[in-house]
Amino acid sequence: MSTVPDRAEVIVVGGGIVGASIAYHLTKLGRSDVVVLERHELTGGTTWHAAGLVAQLRATENLTRLAQYSLELYKTLEEETGQATGFRAPGAISLASTETRWEELRRTAAMARYLGVEAEEISTKEILDKFPMCHVDDIVGGIWLPEDGAVGPSDVTQALMKGARMGGAKLFEGTGVDDLIVENGRCVGVITDDGERIEADQVVLACGLWTRHLAAKHNVQVPLHAAHHYYVVTEPIEGLDQDWPILRDPDRFAYLKPEAGGAMLVGLFEPVANPWPSVGPPPTDKSFISLDPDSDHLAEYLPPTFDRVPIVHETGLRLIFDGPESFTPDDSYILGEAPSVPGMWIAAGFNSIGIQSAGGAGMALAHWMTEGEPHIDLADVDIRRFEPFHGTEKFLRDRTVEGLGLLYAPHWPHRQYETGRDVRRSPLHNRLEEHGAAWGSVMGWERPNFYARPELGISNEYEYSWGRQNWHEANAIEHKAVRETAGLFDLTSFAKFSVKGRDAADVLSYMSSGPVAGEVGGSVYTQWLNDKGGIEADLTISRISEREFWVIGGAGTRSRDLFAIEQAILNHPDGNGGVSEANATVTDITSAFAVLAVMGPASRDIVQSLTQADMSEEAFPFATNQQIDIGSCYVRANRMSYVGELGWELYVPTEFAVHVFDQLMEAGKPHGMELAGYHTLNSLRFEKGYRHWGHEVTPDDTPVQSGLNFAVDWDKDFRGKEALAAQKEAGNTRRLVQVAVHDESVLLHHNEPLYRNGVRVGYVTDGMWGHTVGAAVGMAWAYRPQDELDAGELATPAWIKEGEWQIELPGRMVDAKVQLRPWL
Repeated sequence: MSTVPDRAEVIVVGGGIVGASIAYHLTKLGRSDVVVLERHELTGGTTWHAAGLVAQLRATENLTRLAQYSLELYKTLEEETGQATGFRAPGAISLASTETRWEELRRTAAMARYLGVEAEEISTKEILDKFPMCHVDDIVGGIWLPEDGAVGPSDVTQALMKGARMGGAKLFEGTGVDDLIVENGRCVGVITDDGERIEADQVVLACGLWTRHLAAKHNVQVPLHAAHHYYVVTEPIEGLDQDWPILRDPDRFAYLKPEAGGAMLVGLFEPVANPWPSVGPPPTDKSFISLDPDSDHLAEYLPPTFDRVPIVHETGLRLIFDGPESFTPDDSYILGEAPSVPGMWIAAGFNSIGIQSAGGAGMALAHWMTEGEPHIDLADVDIRRFEPFHGTEKFLRDRTVEGLGLLYAPHWPHRQYETGRDVRRSPLHNRLEEHGAAWGSVMGWERPNFYARPELGISNEYEYSWGRQNWHEANAIEHKAVRETAGLFDLTSFAKFSVKGRDAADVLSYMSSGPVAGEVGGSVYTQWLNDKGGIEADLTISRISEREFWVIGGAGTRSRDLFAIEQAILNHPDGNGGVSEANATVTDITSAFAVLAVMGPASRDIVQSLTQADMSEEAFPFATNQQIDIGSCYVRANRMSYVGELGWELYVPTEFAVHVFDQLMEAGKPHGMELAGYHTLNSLRFEKGYRHWGHEVTPDDTPVQSGLNFAVDWDKDFRGKEALAAQKEAGNTRRLVQVAVHDESVLLHHNEPLYRNGVRVGYVTDGMWGHTVGAAVGMAWAYRPQDELDAGELATPAWIKEGEWQIELPGRMVDAKVQLRPWL
């Protein structure tokens, strides 16, 4: 056995498929000094008992791209390394037993085709042609994915590790890691279970279920928790062909995979899962862990899955398997550098899709580690997306009960989590509850999405559908009030930071593409960019004094935005080509202030009736902030708007929130002011074309492409300026456009393909019904087709104006209006 070195450039902790993939891809990027440490044997954690499915479709474009990469890698890995992978491509069929499931699957297939994934709608007869033993009497339709594959999980891991070794990496089995070496706040190595120190520039924790507990020794939250994941393998079934496709039967919470020798593997993603272990970390003294199946649990869910291939009822079971799989709070895996401990990298929490994800995830993380930032937008899996409470034992156990089942649950528009609720409350929660708030959840915050209307028979409970949901008319009332009179929003969940110090203005100015360092009392809408000009954050910054600024962002990006500010302070350009720590501090003041937004034509009269301050246009223009009195307290009033109407965001010290709320409610009565929720915030913003980070704009998109040129101050220096200027000079091949469909039977949700002159050129990012416009409105990315780009053409305003546009919905194409300007 080789001696473990005392130093390596990179240490990868964990010898599963993810760790092997990271090592493989690091060596492909020329980083040969890579050491992989595995406590027991290669694949001995979770990889060995995976079903080996390699699907291509994921929830977002980039995650689908990474899954596609995995599939292509596994196709060629045996040829490259000489190690068999067991790869085959029998294809897969996703089945729909209800019309609503069929709607979802057809929508998914349309987006798949846009992304280059073969996806065909097929009939019950065609399903039987491909899988003659399938029971189809209850089937509405199926989606045929001919390229979906399967591998031997242990085999493909061995192949990846062999490829890594060919590139210079070293594997040490039987070498566990008991702790990490953290010096001066940075991870610089590991301590093995033999007490040996191995130093490194970077350490990757890819040790599955154990990652959370190892990272927690250094106060790094890695929110994942294991659940019992069940599958059974039958005795051989006469006539069953292993080349028949994999069946996905989400309405029965199951997948069915023909195996070699005529056996059938039947796996479950049941809606109510069992977390594991009951307490504490998983054991470290075992490998190849299997659990004791819960027979009552299986008796509830297995028989209906066998109905899909009835002969299974008559076949003996060769294996009943129960193994642990790790799940995260949002069913997306975790990648990235630990925000609080640089040098510690995480790759874990693969939600039972680790085989299909490992190739792409390993490639993406290797690029990130090597280049200093992701090569594509990885916000969906970035560890910085989580809040600290996400790592608590109770939250993780509760959410895991729901999380496993969500993989096959209907993915309704606006669906809300049922577990891990009531974690964070606005100080106005009880007041809003009295007014019939229907609660949604974002980052643990309970937020009002709409308000019940008992007089119209609208309760504060969701009734999900792909059409107009039960709150549509409540949304219409709130929407109309904001456009015509006034609406009152509780936006307390906004992330809020105070940045102070001598260098605060310089730090924020370099971070921001907009002119944030203006006069005291000014407020600016701006973006933070990466080196490629992509949008890392979309927020507002208000200058409170010469040395203090308030940075206001969305609830979903609090941790990410705070980390960005901290890093900018620590690594501020010194003017001589280097960096140094700036004289500035950042304080999270999110919980110190409630936010009440009064929006609409009557907002000035409502606020003016409660304050001695002059709220006139001359005294309080747009994009300014002031401290004003309301009732018996002072608040910070910021004249900004995310709905496109006159209005103010009022930042109220938490202890005064109820007092100010009551004052506003009373003052709003004569004007017909309505309480309004987040669904209304969205329907209003779509009419005005206001972007939302993570939907319309991401780190892959630039202000030039996104129509945000107006927010860029080209006269100052800022991060990403060089790349952005080059793009501005070259012109756009893609543009963010406004879309509208004037058909009351249509709603836009997300990912609907967009066509120009019959050619698929983009997709809808998000949308809602625009009650003022009288249309389904949203935004979409439109790409100039490659054959036109070869002729030097760009996505110009004329190209957009001259096109005939359509949007693909399940079973039909609908005409759409497309333009660059907003609808109102």
